[in-house]
Amino acid sequence: MTPASWRDCQAWRDEGLTLSTSSNEACKLYDAILTQYVKWKNDETMGGIEGCISALQAADPNFVMGHMISTGLELVGTASTTRLNERLAGAVRRTVELANAQDITHREKLHVRAMELFSQGDFPKAADAWEDILLDHPTDMTALKFAHDTYFYMGAQLPMRDSVIRVLPHWKPHNPLYRYLNGMLSFGLLETRLYDQAEKVAMEGLALTPDDAWAVHSLAHVYEMRAEVDKSLSFFERTEKDWQSADMLASHNNWHWALNFIEKGQYEAALEIFDSKCFELISQCYLPLYSKIMRIFRFCKSSGAMLDIVDACSLLYRLEMEGVCVKDRWQELFRVTRPHSDDHVTLFNDFHFLMVSLGAKDSSTSRRLLEGLQELSKEPGNNQQHHLAGTVGVPMCQAMMEYDQGNHDRAFELLYPLRYKILGIGGSDAQRDLFSQLMVHAAMKSEKKRNQKLGRCLLMERDTVRPNSPLTQRLMRKALVLHD
Repeated sequence: MTPASWRDCQAWRDEGLTLSTSSNEACKLYDAILTQYVKWKNDETMGGIEGCISALQAADPNFVMGHMISTGLELVGTASTTRLNERLAGAVRRTVELANAQDITHREKLHVRAMELFSQGDFPKAADAWEDILLDHPTDMTALKFAHDTYFYMGAQLPMRDSVIRVLPHWKPHNPLYRYLNGMLSFGLLETRLYDQAEKVAMEGLALTPDDAWAVHSLAHVYEMRAEVDKSLSFFERTEKDWQSADMLASHNNWHWALNFIEKGQYEAALEIFDSKCFELISQCYLPLYSKIMRIFRFCKSSGAMLDIVDACSLLYRLEMEGVCVKDRWQELFRVTRPHSDDHVTLFNDFHFLMVSLGAKDSSTSRRLLEGLQELSKEPGNNQQHHLAGTVGVPMCQAMMEYDQGNHDRAFELLYPLRYKILGIGGSDAQRDLFSQLMVHAAMKSEKKRNQKLGRCLLMERDTVRPNSPLTQRLMRKALVLHD
């Protein structure tokens, strides 16, 4: 049985968020799933999100919103696609059929429609449908959270921020999950470059809820974007015990922690953080520096979480750009990413999978990934990411392949026109910075004076946006040595 603290049928009705089921148990389990989703934390006493989904389906197999949230969560995980996964496609169809066959509320119908649109890759219309819900039901956290994640996947920074701002006046401290709004608002503020406000809001949230992993995550981004490396390191060290229990985001927060050491050029410390703290390994014995990263691959293989997988891809690629030899590690990670090479759920994921196939020297998979994007770009339908495939996805993949082959002039000339277009691939400014770094490295290695000059211009821009960044200063010194 679920704890009494979870909301039953009447509690949801009292909040104006009626759930069309007669099962109190199903309503409570729905609340438990939503709460874990917002907190980024599996409640092991409840069997985690997966356990709650199984119990919910047993409590009421025809509960439309139960199907919507379980299928929706799999979709926003971006580890699978209805285009290739018939089971997932069937789950979407089943949810739609149940919604059409039952007398459910207009709000619930909109939820199902939004989930169906997301499954088709129509992220803008999916977000619009969730926003329609929030217009009349501003305290519907399910709609707010799914909209938040959808905006993230299409790089819609302003809507992601404003979506939270619009509903804030309607939320009161007694509303369940009220305290987690700070982290969501803070993230929207930082992605729209309002770093001081983002820091203030995140700190206010953490004062109320120290274990809010998304607020921690937002602060990590603030410090990253302002290149406040020592401040960030101090923050992580001071608050580690508060957010490590948020198992769905702890690894990513630790990845941010590791980026501070990469920024400082302390690669061994970065890998030690990424190794021992992300994955809570028992053994603390010394291993040769880069062989330790093999543990990351094993964790990715067992977790299957796309966020963990792309973190590992990004870490290796960043280290290689810094001159660290990691080529022997690509093969193991390739075993994890290769099954996803044909997914094409988001371009952000595709680019990270390509990093691995290039690192593993598997040219056939790299070529297949590129050709898949080329084919999808011809008839993108309503899929937002496939619409971008032709103008952003294909040239970015081509640039990465050219860079890998040592064709730095061509790589830079493909990359430079994308610098203001890449936002649409989704992810955060901090995550997409990897591609900015790639452009700088391509410019520095280019033989053309014009490209070298543009590379120095990019570094001046970077130095202004992120003052006192050790990484930027290293790149500037390297450019001077190469081009003098």
